[in-house]
Amino acid sequence: MIESKVQKSLIDELERKGFDVIKLSVTNKNGIPDIVALPKGCGAVFYEVKQKGKKPSKLQEFRIKELKNHGINVYVYDGDIVNREV
Repeated sequence: MIESKVQKSLIDELERKGFDVIKLSVTNKNGIPDIVALPKGCGAVFYEVKQKGKKPSKLQEFRIKELKNHGINVYVYDGDIVNREV
């Protein structure tokens, strides 16, 4: 089975088990694993970085809400933490 199909199978299985799954395609560090599986309430923190005064896109807002609904802390950062609801 080609790698993309193996990844899809794993992602589907993890999501069925209740994990929030993120496939990383580009990161700032080489060698980071392909997939992040976050259990509910794991204590992870995500930051969406924006230029001062800019807001997250609709897709970014959706992902932020999705993560927050999973019990994960997510902040918008534009030089200061912006704690507005998205």
